[in-house]
Amino acid sequence: MKKGVISAVSMVAGVMAGAAAAGKIEADRVIKVQNMSDKHLALFLLMSRWVKVKQEGKNLELYFKSNGYKKIAIYGMSFAGKALVDELRNTEIEVAYGIDKKSDSIYADIDIVSVDDFLDKVDVVVVTAITYFNEIEEMLSLRVDCPVVSLENILYGM
Repeated sequence: MKKGVISAVSMVAGVMAGAAAAGKIEADRVIKVQNMSDKHLALFLLMSRWVKVKQEGKNLELYFKSNGYKKIAIYGMSFAGKALVDELRNTEIEVAYGIDKKSDSIYADIDIVSVDDFLDKVDVVVVTAITYFNEIEEMLSLRVDCPVVSLENILYGM
């Protein structure tokens, strides 16, 4: 009798532990999906603001020129980073290179380096990664001797 009770209790405990583990996995998945959703909403809002800036007849070349930035680097070479390269093509602003933690797997028509590589001197680094800007700015400030600015702040300040 005692063995039967112990077996039943063990089985129930095992089922409960399995359910708890499955619940944790599901909760982790929900958090990951929510974080991605928040990131993509922020990207959508950034790009929407960029369109509004363009519709108002403003452009980023004038922003950089008015701040004395002639040679820039771009941190974050996903959608916004590539769009910034395109925006500044055939302007007086030189995009010296891009910086991205996935530097070895990104195709672009500018040099892409890792933050751990040697970073050539530029007038400013523009961060297009809109989440974790403060952490990125802190890290880059240890590696470069120039301002580190957020594309989001630039666009909302225009």
